Amino acid sequence: MFPKWFNDWNSENPTNVFGPAILVGALGGAVVLSALVVSWGNPFNDEFTQTGPRGIGMQVASLATRTPDPTLIEYYTEAPYPRDVGEPLAAEIYENVQVLGGVSEGNFLRLMNAITLWVAPDQGCAYCHAGADEGNYADDDLYTKVVSRRMIQMTQYINEEWNAHVNYNAEVGVNCYTCHRGENVPSDIWFRIDPVTNATEGWASVQNYVTPQSQYTSLPSDALYRYLYEDNVIAVHDLESRVAGQPGVGAYASIQDTERTYSLMNYFSNSLGVNCVFCHNSRAFYDPGQVTPQWSNASLAILMVQELNTDFLEPLGPVYPPHRLGPLYADAPKAACATCHKGYNQPMQGLNAIADWPELASTVPPVYE
Repeated sequence: MFPKWFNDWNSENPTNVFGPAILVGALGGAVVLSALVVSWGNPFNDEFTQTGPRGIGMQVASLATRTPDPTLIEYYTEAPYPRDVGEPLAAEIYENVQVLGGVSEGNFLRLMNAITLWVAPDQGCAYCHAGADEGNYADDDLYTKVVSRRMIQMTQYINEEWNAHVNYNAEVGVNCYTCHRGENVPSDIWFRIDPVTNATEGWASVQNYVTPQSQYTSLPSDALYRYLYEDNVIAVHDLESRVAGQPGVGAYASIQDTERTYSLMNYFSNSLGVNCVFCHNSRAFYDPGQVTPQWSNASLAILMVQELNTDFLEPLGPVYPPHRLGPLYADAPKAACATCHKGYNQPMQGLNAIADWPELASTVPPVYE
């Protein structure tokens, strides 16, 4: 049963069982460790970003084995064309150009081609222009053209008015591909779905139901609506063990508010691929003086998403056909963190989305060199 060397050694050392046991254990451990390194990757290659004071575990791990964003392979970009002397502007040539009219003709066509590849690579120009095959691009017969026009305005607005958020680490901005990634409808949009069941009312109708909005947990399914559409306060921590008040009345921070906050924070974490200490000091969630710099950027993001949902996305509801609307309230699709981030700390992993697309970086027409 055992190899000859083991039986010989054992007969010569009948009382010493530790030597061969240690040898066999070491060899077995080396085999297991080698298998783990091959299958999972070398853990010592992981990178850690310190987000708070030293010695309290406030760091975020970037796993060496994490797969790069696969959608970046399909990203199309092209540098702007210098404007030729006397080259007309888009509004001077084409009819019904309500945005981007101040862009030179060559760069207008370059941007239209990019938007097609970013949003409707399979359908082509006809996805927004019903008369594309006949050379008629002016009509607004398709809802997709009306929505696209508004989305261009929203993109410019984000890059101008929310510069502090989208360019927080570096000048990267956003463009159509940031959300769409080659799809007609971006992934990770959301609709209002509460109450989840009509059999119950109040808190029981949103708690303990597995839904995408609750990140498939038992946490409340209305957190995105309450905090990223409605303007409710995301702050429930209290140093007192019992606080007088009634849920739903005044500014009382109830257990329900706490669980909604957990639901939202869990969504944030999954959307960005980070943990709590990316923004918070986990030993003092209640103390705004101990948060990380990322907390302020996340706070800007919350305000930005609220504004985009209420001012740009939700008002498009009457424009959409029924199959594009929400299942319960027939509401327009809305955005949240994952719509842009797709599970990464930085959308498109920090790729500069406006370097080649100054037309989307501002409402002011660019000056081409």
